Amino acid sequence: MKKLILSLIMALGLVTGAQAAGGGLAWDKAPNKTNDMAALQNGAKLFVNYCLSCHSAAFMRFNRLQDIGLTERQIKDNLLFTTDKVGETMKAAIDPKQAKDWFGANPPDLTVIARSRSGAGGTGADYLYTYMRTFYRDDTKATGWNNLAFPNIAMPHVLWELQGERKPVYFEKEEHGHKVSILKGWQQVTPGTMTPLQYDQAIGDLVGYLQWMGEPAQNSRVRVGVWVLIFLLCLSFVAWRLNAAFWKDVK
Repeated sequence: MKKLILSLIMALGLVTGAQAAGGGLAWDKAPNKTNDMAALQNGAKLFVNYCLSCHSAAFMRFNRLQDIGLTERQIKDNLLFTTDKVGETMKAAIDPKQAKDWFGANPPDLTVIARSRSGAGGTGADYLYTYMRTFYRDDTKATGWNNLAFPNIAMPHVLWELQGERKPVYFEKEEHGHKVSILKGWQQVTPGTMTPLQYDQAIGDLVGYLQWMGEPAQNSRVRVGVWVLIFLLCLSFVAWRLNAAFWKDVK
């Protein structure tokens, strides 16, 4: 029963975040990097270094990363922090009990996060790309951070050292007799180790990896599907011409 209640609370929180993004914050279009091996490898590195501490990917095995061009030795040397077996699944390093005490609930599994967050504002990748770029400092929150795409989220900004600290800048507009604050842009408070462009590119790599992880066979599926359609088209043409040849003398 407790698990059911927790799931409902988390689902409500996700819907609230999506509505906030859909109504008050337009989702930015995420770059499509699911065919870029270098970007996927960098995304995997970011995921393991910054996400896997709290979030698991329980349906993805480390050795599957060979599909994006990494060797087993590279995986063992650079990406195995929570286990010593390359065939193990990506389990979070955090203790579930500690996570519940700190955040109120265990951080969700991210294996199919990019496939489950689509909404009226765009695809799941668009949401994640916007979400990871709209954190801002909020001292009223326990973690010290808040997010425009998911207001009042319990997650801290784990990539803040890369992005630095920013704050949203608004302008007021009157609509139907009421003043409405509309996001104008961002002001950099303190610089990060990356420039804004470099950070956006890194988040694009991370989101691309999350997209790929949600369905590792998607590129093969699309490629095979194209060849199947071409084959069926050629077969249809041959069948049409054979049908015409067989029945040409029939009145």
